[in-house]
Amino acid sequence: MHTLTVHYPLTLYFDGSCPLCTQEIKLLKQYDLHNQLLFIDCSSASFPGLEGHSRQAMMQLIHARDAQGNWMIGPPVFAAAYQAAGFAAIAKLWANPRLQPVWAVIYPWIARNRKWLARVGTGRVFNWLLHRLHKRVAQKAFSQAEACMQDKCDRQSPK
Repeated sequence: MHTLTVHYPLTLYFDGSCPLCTQEIKLLKQYDLHNQLLFIDCSSASFPGLEGHSRQAMMQLIHARDAQGNWMIGPPVFAAAYQAAGFAAIAKLWANPRLQPVWAVIYPWIARNRKWLARVGTGRVFNWLLHRLHKRVAQKAFSQAEACMQDKCDRQSPK
């Protein structure tokens, strides 16, 4: 699988007037334990846009810029952000080359309909799923650490 090279911190430009967007940003902030993500609300009419990326474009699809000035738009932003927040499985889904044709259709539809999706509760369901996933990963890590403390680690030999 192709891996995306991201130089953190990653600055995400998001629509702060969108409840679905702000809920997702809140979740990313909560799990970004290493402070690899920065967030800028570009919903204000006075937001100037940056480096050829207009406010209008940033309001249509999520944009991000990494520490070396490389820009990402759409699904790669989610892959990088979820990786930074410790959701490796979700990051891999967003980055999977075989799924790119799917994301190319689904993500713009979600972006266009995000305010309606927020009204019908999609964000709450997604948030609940992510919290459950994160809790499961944390419990697994805790169990592995506990086993290692008892010298019962499941260590794989180097290949």
